[in-house]
Amino acid sequence: MDGTTQLLETDRQFLVHPLHHPEDHKAPFFVDRGVGAMLYDVDGKGLIDGLSGLWNVNIGHGRGELADAAAAQMRKIGFASAYVGQTNEWAIKLAEKIIGHAYGNSSAVYFTTAGAESNESAFKFARFYWKTQDKPDKTKVISRWHAYHGVTMAAMSATGMAAYHKMFGPLVPGFVQVAPPYAYRWQGNEDPGIAAAEAVETAILAEGPDTVAAVIAEPVMGAGGVIVPPPTYFPKLREICDKYDVLMIADEVITGFGRTGRWFALGHWGVEPDLVSFAKGVTSGYLPLGGVIASKKIHDAILESPLERRFMHAATYSGHPVCCAVGVTNVGIIEQDGLVERAAVKGKQLLDDFEELRNLPNVGDVRGLGMMVGVELVTDKSSKAPAIGLGPRVAREAMARGLLIRARPGSADPAIGDTLCFAPPLMTPDETLKRIPEIVRESLIAAAA
Repeated sequence: MDGTTQLLETDRQFLVHPLHHPEDHKAPFFVDRGVGAMLYDVDGKGLIDGLSGLWNVNIGHGRGELADAAAAQMRKIGFASAYVGQTNEWAIKLAEKIIGHAYGNSSAVYFTTAGAESNESAFKFARFYWKTQDKPDKTKVISRWHAYHGVTMAAMSATGMAAYHKMFGPLVPGFVQVAPPYAYRWQGNEDPGIAAAEAVETAILAEGPDTVAAVIAEPVMGAGGVIVPPPTYFPKLREICDKYDVLMIADEVITGFGRTGRWFALGHWGVEPDLVSFAKGVTSGYLPLGGVIASKKIHDAILESPLERRFMHAATYSGHPVCCAVGVTNVGIIEQDGLVERAAVKGKQLLDDFEELRNLPNVGDVRGLGMMVGVELVTDKSSKAPAIGLGPRVAREAMARGLLIRARPGSADPAIGDTLCFAPPLMTPDETLKRIPEIVRESLIAAAA
C-alpha cells in the first residue's frame, strides 16, 4: 500500500468532513499544493480553481508574502489576547485598514475566526444595541430563503436552505425567512426587487416592529446559487429598515474584499448597512479570520454603555496577532495589485463569456457580479423546470477536463435547479478565465449526453 492510499484509509477511519457522507468521499481530490489560480493533487494533476477554494482565496494560492508574515509574527509571539486591557499591533493595523475600505458610516471592527461566528456575533451586536436603547424585545432576525449564513445554531437558523436544517432541528426561535430578490424565479409581474423588499416589510409588520432587531442579507447570495438582486432591492430594503427602526446586517463573508469589483458590495447600490459580517477574503483563506464591522451608531452604543451593561461578547482568538498580520499583508496585496478594480473589469468579461452558454438546452439562467457567476440548469427552458442531478455530473466532467467547480444541488431546495457556481481567484490570468466557460460548455454537453 503506497503512502497516498494509506493516508486515504486513515482519512476514512479518523476524519469527519464538512457535509460528510461516505458515498461522496470514495475518491476525494487529494490536494497537495496550489500556485496562483491552480491546484495540484498528490499525483501532480493540475486543476483550475474555479471557486477560489471556498470563495475565499482572493489573491491566489502560493503567495509567499503571507507565509512570511505569519512566520515573522509567530517568531515574535504566536498568541496574545485581545481582551479589553490588552492589544497587539496587527489587530490595530488591520482594523484601521478595513475601516478605510468599508462604508462611510463604518466605525470599528470586532474580530472573529470565521463567517458563521461573524454572523453569530452580528446577531449579538444587534441585540446589545437594542438593549442599550431600552428596547429589549427587539430580538428577532429576518433572513431570506436560499440564503447561507453558516451552520452554527443561530447562523443555521438564519440560513434559508432546508438541507442544512433537516438533521439538526429544531431551529433557534426568533428567525423568520422571506422570499429573496430572485428575478429568474420570481412569481408575478411586479419588480422583484421592490416586491422582495416589501416581503420583508410584511414580515416586520406580522412579527411586530418592536420585536424585530435586524434583517440579514448577502449582497449577492453565494451558496444559494449566486443570486444577484435587482438594483431596486437594497435601496428599498434600507428604506424599510429605517422606517421600522430595524438594523441591516450585510453578510459580506463572500462578497467582501473585492469579490464583486468593490471592496464591499452594497456600494454597488449606494447603500450603507448598520453591521457587516466578513471573513474569507480578509486573509484569502490563508489563516482563519473574520469579523464584524460596526457602524458609528452601534460603536457609540458600546462606548457609551455603563459598566454594568458592558459589551460582554468575547472569543479567545479575537484579534489573533498572527491571523491579523496575515490579514494586513493580504489587504496590502489586494491594494497594490489593484485586484478590486481587476475583479470589476475581468468579472464583466467572464460573465459575458458565460452568457454564450445560454444557447445550450439545459442552461436556464446565467447571472453574476464581479468575480461571481452562477449558471442555473433546467430540463426545459420555457417552463424553467429545475434540473436535479445534472450539476454534479457536470462538475465531474469539468474535473476530468481540468476545472474544479461547485455544483449547488437542486435537491437541497427543489424550487431551484442545480446551479454551477464560479468564483475564481481575483488574479486569475486572462487565458485561464477564458478557458473556464469553454470547459463548462464541453462538460455540460458531455453530462447531458
